[in-house]
Amino acid sequence: MNVSRQRRVVDDAGATSVIDAAERFALERGHRVVIAVVDPAGELIQLRRTPGAQIASSRVAVDKARTAAIFVRPSRELEEQVGAGRLGALALHGAAALTGGIPLVVDGEVVGAIGTSGETPDEDEAISLAGAAAGLSTASSPVLTFAGAQLAAEAAGAAAAARGVAPVAAVVDAGGSLVYLHRPDAAQVASVGVATDKARTAAIYRRPSKDFEQQASGGRASALHLARAVPLQGGVPILVGGEVAGAIGVSGASSADEDQELAVLGAEAAAAAAAAAENGGGTALYFPGREVEERFRTGGLLLDAQGYKIDAGRREAPGEVEYHERVVDVMRVVDGTATVVTGGEMVDARDVAPGERRAASVEGGVTHTLAAGDVLAVPAGVPHQFTEVSEPFLYFVVKVEA
Repeated sequence: MNVSRQRRVVDDAGATSVIDAAERFALERGHRVVIAVVDPAGELIQLRRTPGAQIASSRVAVDKARTAAIFVRPSRELEEQVGAGRLGALALHGAAALTGGIPLVVDGEVVGAIGTSGETPDEDEAISLAGAAAGLSTASSPVLTFAGAQLAAEAAGAAAAARGVAPVAAVVDAGGSLVYLHRPDAAQVASVGVATDKARTAAIYRRPSKDFEQQASGGRASALHLARAVPLQGGVPILVGGEVAGAIGVSGASSADEDQELAVLGAEAAAAAAAAAENGGGTALYFPGREVEERFRTGGLLLDAQGYKIDAGRREAPGEVEYHERVVDVMRVVDGTATVVTGGEMVDARDVAPGERRAASVEGGVTHTLAAGDVLAVPAGVPHQFTEVSEPFLYFVVKVEA
């Protein structure tokens, strides 16, 4: 299964080439215009005003370019629909039914769009066409496939069902647009919009939405003014190769904290599947430092491959006793301190999965005090519990099937 694919996007140099060509065409004819180039999501990359251009054209040019990008067609087509009597086209979300927006296409793929405003509709379009005809450069970045978005949402949904809760899980692309929605029968209706808002926030700001909730509750109320952001935890970016390929948002679990936990699980599932697919040929797998750092922000799997896992662990509080019948845990401390008890007898142990047991406490055992650089190996079948941790405590865990 392909969790992600590579998408080309016009880069800064490409946008400059497009605008330069459009500007030359305009100036040769004495046109006074504003020219805008946007990415495939309709977000502005570059804007240029020729001398004497009307002020209002700055926004109109962006509107035209956005329309061409997100509807993958010249904006003229929408204006023609309206002119032919289809007034409903005026209600299309994100559309400006105004001639002058042209998609930028490379090998059949829309990599952005150009919009021009300031002269007549035909003249605006001619300028945009001149820009679109220019040679342009692009950059590639990973984006979630439908299958990848489904995997993330369903992983969060499965974990929620195991806990007896029924939240909504929404997965968006890197531009914040919805790709997949998991909505159980018992989910509350309001969570559909909230989950999507959380996911969009995490995607377009490239960080967990929890960051903004902490800012707002910590005294920075102005965080509420961040464009298109919702300061509610439960939105988590999905990383592929160290880049944000999308995000997942969860709403409607038993608490805000559980929304966050489930979103992390969904993001981890997609990221781990992408890493495993990349490593399918048996080659060495490299994790850029920025990806590792981002994973430590919330804690979670870097890799989930057959026979072993690599976890960027993050703890902010003690945990339950864990027992893995067939898994060896090898931990290396990155930052912080912790006290871990290994061995002993689990008190009131319960089964949580085949070969996996948990308990609130353990009697006896050996106490270990861990600090940065320390390594602790826990054999399969040995109970272990974090009884004290600094906030946060960061550590790598390699989980190997015994």
